[in-house]
Amino acid sequence: MSAQQFQIADIRVEGLQRIAPGTVFNYLPVQVGDTVGDDVTGNIIRALYQTGFFDDVRVEREGNVLVLTVQERPSIAKIEFVGNQDIDEATLRKAMDEIGLKEGRVFNRSVLDRIEQELERQYYSRGKYGVLVVSTVSPQERNRVAIRIDVTEGLTARIKQINLIGNKAFATPQLLKQFELGATTWHSFYSKNDQYSKQKLAGDLERLRSFYLDRGYIKFDIKSTQVSISPDKKEIYVTVVLDEGSPYTISDIKLAGEAAVPVTKVFPLIQLRRGEPFSRKLTTESSERISSLLGDEGYAFANVNAVPEVNDTAKQVTVTFFVDPGKRVYVRRVNMKGNTRTRDEVLRREMRQLESAWFSAALVKESRERLNRLGYFDDVTTETPAVAGSADQVDVNVTVREKPAGNLMAGIGYSQSQGVLLNASINQNNFLGTGKRVSLAFNTSQASTLYSLSYQNPYYTADGISRGFELSYRATDFSQLTDTSYATYTTDTGIAGMNFGLPISKTSRAGFALRYQYTNIQYNPLTAFFYAPQVYAFVEQNGQTFNDFIMSASYTDDTRDKAVFATKGYLHSLHGELAIPGSSLTYYRVGYEGTRYIPLTKRFVLSLSTELGYGAGYGDLTALPFFFNYYAGGPRSVRGYQANTLGPRELSINYNPTGGNTKIVGSIELLVSPPVGGDLEKTLRFGLFLDGGNVWVTQDNPLIYPTGFNLDEMRFSAGLSASWLSPIGALSLSLGFPLNEKPGDETQVFQFGVGQTF
Repeated sequence: MSAQQFQIADIRVEGLQRIAPGTVFNYLPVQVGDTVGDDVTGNIIRALYQTGFFDDVRVEREGNVLVLTVQERPSIAKIEFVGNQDIDEATLRKAMDEIGLKEGRVFNRSVLDRIEQELERQYYSRGKYGVLVVSTVSPQERNRVAIRIDVTEGLTARIKQINLIGNKAFATPQLLKQFELGATTWHSFYSKNDQYSKQKLAGDLERLRSFYLDRGYIKFDIKSTQVSISPDKKEIYVTVVLDEGSPYTISDIKLAGEAAVPVTKVFPLIQLRRGEPFSRKLTTESSERISSLLGDEGYAFANVNAVPEVNDTAKQVTVTFFVDPGKRVYVRRVNMKGNTRTRDEVLRREMRQLESAWFSAALVKESRERLNRLGYFDDVTTETPAVAGSADQVDVNVTVREKPAGNLMAGIGYSQSQGVLLNASINQNNFLGTGKRVSLAFNTSQASTLYSLSYQNPYYTADGISRGFELSYRATDFSQLTDTSYATYTTDTGIAGMNFGLPISKTSRAGFALRYQYTNIQYNPLTAFFYAPQVYAFVEQNGQTFNDFIMSASYTDDTRDKAVFATKGYLHSLHGELAIPGSSLTYYRVGYEGTRYIPLTKRFVLSLSTELGYGAGYGDLTALPFFFNYYAGGPRSVRGYQANTLGPRELSINYNPTGGNTKIVGSIELLVSPPVGGDLEKTLRFGLFLDGGNVWVTQDNPLIYPTGFNLDEMRFSAGLSASWLSPIGALSLSLGFPLNEKPGDETQVFQFGVGQTF
């Protein structure tokens, strides 16, 4: 271009393919009418290059027309990944989108270089130091390019050895137990502990630091950390240089600031002791307990800081807890969210943290647990935000996620003890969002037919006394029970009852019920004499029709964190029933059921369960009626044995199981939720179990063998289990392997229950 300046009469852009001229004009630092010289043309070229749209820009003059000749950069037509296995393609594409490399965008070679470097860094973090990333850019028609990224991942480098230098007080094996990383072992294929990661090493070093600080080594320091890789890039060596320092003991414990609660309540919360080694963990836990105490007293924003004063000469530490309770806080409002069907009052009556009362962290936690135990919600969360413009008020926001209503149900299923099951029911634990339980059901199988109606109001009174009613009729043909070849007889049972429940404490309730029960036994005397002598003898002695009035009482203590798939807490239940004098059959039964959940890790839970039962007759009845007997074996009992087959048997042609008046069943199960994410992780559980139990007839009976109580008759099994709350119904599976089966036992390794609703 001529050095002579000129005034622009027009601007023409040549070489454009995809980019509109208007886009170019928007980036130009000049416009028609401006005067252009050599000093301005440099600015024009720089401005257009900075857009990232062009590979080449030329500025020329034709008369008073400014001519811009450009060469557009190609657009990306396709991006293809080859060879990536450790990092999935979706993750790679997301990372590239964030950097700016995406199909349809303008291709920029420098961005592709950054992608290659980032890919290598990602693979390095996974221990793949032999990774090779090669990009190929292929021209396409219409000024486009296709990008192919070939990844040769190579083998993962394994940690060969971790060396600790400078440790004298503690042996290296003891310290290495604090590390997640380590040399290859038999479980490395699962734990991946031998795959080096910078983040994992940082976590291990922090755990190592905590180990020393919790044992009084307050001056502990990590001098250096060196990670080296073998020439073949297959083995990694980690060397950590330590300076342990000397152990420090606690010389004094002080309390400063304003405690806001009696000091006699604060000091017992401090676990530190004079003369013992200083522990950062115990110091932190003590501060948290003091904060929790203040939180329960209404000081929601209390601040407790533990400050150690170090005496290097004496190797001692004075720990001072500075307490700043802040203002006492009360709750302005309790807000409910997410309950589209459930009425607010159903949630509010479970709340122990009340509006206009002092805030209590313990009461908020208890309220959340009570809502979880209702079983109406998949998830319950609580938040306590401060009220804007107020220093002494908070709101309690309760957010629930309701379970599907599903109150009208028809179903088909299969049970290994009763064959094909058909059911139709209106069964709602939260009827119309009122919290009342209503059930109207019809169930039938080849062995039994059931009609039932029940109603339960958990808050019959405002203080939590419950009341319920039940009506049911069941006809059972025991000859059709597929797992047990019972003799040919049937029973018709009708029940009408009423029950009450009374809250005893925050987690416990007492119950009382009264019911009328009608029982009629139909049988063929000749057939029963040979196939069911117990039934024959009972009917000959007591008759076929019975009218009984039964009182029952129960006590339940439930501290589980959730009603379904609990992870901690326990459920204890004591119960007893008595057929009152004047009934056709005078008997009593007492029992206990208990389950405790012990969290081991975030995913692993240990479940311990026990079921005990005992019954007997009184007055003119010498033994518990056979149709009130306990049974064992099968799902929810001793898995690996067929349902209801354990225990004594009749001395008859069929050698039928009779059940017993005494029952002991227990189980130890290690439960784990799989790391699959989403709702499936909350509705699926696997287990490793050990079951044991049996039933006994403790009274002498010449028609049954064996009789008497003998713990040597206990049966045990072990195996695997799975439970899934699927969208089409509950599904449970187990593989149970008997450990001490005896001749005559009926075993069944695979057991399941499945139901389908529509």
